[in-house]
Amino acid sequence: MAKQLHPVVKLAKEAVESYVRCGKVLRPKELSDETRSRAGVFVSIKKRGELRGCIGTFAPTRANIAYEIVANAISSATQDPRFVPVEASELDELEYSVDVLTEPEPVDSVAQLDPKKYGVIVECGFRRGLLLPDLEGVDSVEEQIEICRAKAGIAADEPIRLYRFQVKRYR
Repeated sequence: MAKQLHPVVKLAKEAVESYVRCGKVLRPKELSDETRSRAGVFVSIKKRGELRGCIGTFAPTRANIAYEIVANAISSATQDPRFVPVEASELDELEYSVDVLTEPEPVDSVAQLDPKKYGVIVECGFRRGLLLPDLEGVDSVEEQIEICRAKAGIAADEPIRLYRFQVKRYR
């Protein structure tokens, strides 16, 4: 029996399938309370437990969360530079998760961070790296910051500003 998907996850899945199969960008029809407001959204795609794509926005760029999910789901499937674009033959094997982010808040010290509870944004000038919270294999704040620095091309000796945020994760 197929697992019942949360409507937010179902939207991400349908957006990817519509785009990969037909080249069409899904237009969300009904907005739920969860998708009516605006927020940053990350869509992660896995295949057989391995990451297949993950792209998102840490601040809202679209009219609402539903449109943010559609755009980021398509980008995750087709634009993640770490992977080749998803093909139609893979669609049945993919699993999706959607993270809706709270507004990032500046932190003064690493003591205010917790890798299970908070995602992190590391910033130096115009360069920014973001890591979602509660990721498998990331168990310390230091690891979070190191990964963020690497993503943004920020050297270990460069000064940084730190921000934290929480997510509501849908699977």
